[in-house]
Amino acid sequence: MTRNPLTVFIGSIMVSLCTITSAHAQLSPVKETAAAPAAPAEQLVKADPKAGFKDLFENADLKTTSFKGIKTEHLNPKAVSFVKDYIDRNSRELNELKTWARPYFDMMDDVLSQSGIPKELKYLAVIESHLRSNLVSWAGAVGPWQFMPETARGLGLNVSRGRDERTDYLKSTRAASKYLNYLFNIYKDWLLVVAAYNCGPGRVNSAINKAGSNDFWDLQYYLPAESRNHVKKFIATHYIMEGQGGVTTVSRDQALAMMKTVKDEVTQQNVKVQTISGRYNATAIAKYLEMSLADFNKLNPSLDKVLASNSTYQLKLPEDKIDLFLEKKNEMLNESIQMLINPEYRN
Repeated sequence: MTRNPLTVFIGSIMVSLCTITSAHAQLSPVKETAAAPAAPAEQLVKADPKAGFKDLFENADLKTTSFKGIKTEHLNPKAVSFVKDYIDRNSRELNELKTWARPYFDMMDDVLSQSGIPKELKYLAVIESHLRSNLVSWAGAVGPWQFMPETARGLGLNVSRGRDERTDYLKSTRAASKYLNYLFNIYKDWLLVVAAYNCGPGRVNSAINKAGSNDFWDLQYYLPAESRNHVKKFIATHYIMEGQGGVTTVSRDQALAMMKTVKDEVTQQNVKVQTISGRYNATAIAKYLEMSLADFNKLNPSLDKVLASNSTYQLKLPEDKIDLFLEKKNEMLNESIQMLINPEYRN
């Protein structure tokens, strides 16, 4: 009797990913210093399904600061020591990777954004494998995204004696997008998604129960040491690669706390709204409008996700950019489509 692939997938992800040992050991380890707190009475805390993709940043009350040219004002205080140590040890190697890995990052950006996933999740593949397609862990995880065999098959990858699509950058990234979306639909929190990617949803759920909280910083010491450090390595890698934090480096509660602040900042600007449809790409629009992608995404955090679903979108732009958008919108759309159908296309 043939087993339902979805049944195999759901069953396997709860077990097989718990055994994955990532190749982040290639990057210098950072020692674990804090001890686990005493466990409070056990209770179940469910993730809030209303908190979706948020292009929001860390607590605004933190003082502005930087470290070796990297803006750390949005870095959670509980991660500062770890991240600074990680930057000291690994920034040179990761900056070199950022250069040679550009074609892979461009492809991952396209695949992730088409799935409605923040592009910064590509850095998960960096700490998993250092982007090595031929990497095999002691547990049998393979490829840039380090999938176990059953999990990979459940996600639609061919894993056989003659062919292993876990080593295919494009196909494995598409599979990773499916799995990341699956995890996000459970937790609605990217830090918990990264943790679950490493140790499996079962252990994250157990940590939520034991901590009585679904905030990563509250439950981290109920996770395996490797998994809590995996999350911090992801955060540190994001800071090194991007020069600052972002949507994937904060918890859901921190994002919600910032929602009103960001909304107020937007409304205080002289912003106009233009209704658009079609497969526009945020990168292409920002380029033609001569805006930084960060500034554009602050006004339009969900553009790629909404337009990927063939919906209309209320594009928000500074008033002085509206005429330029109307003048160049066909060129923007053409370039956006080129970027969609050909991941290697870049002007």
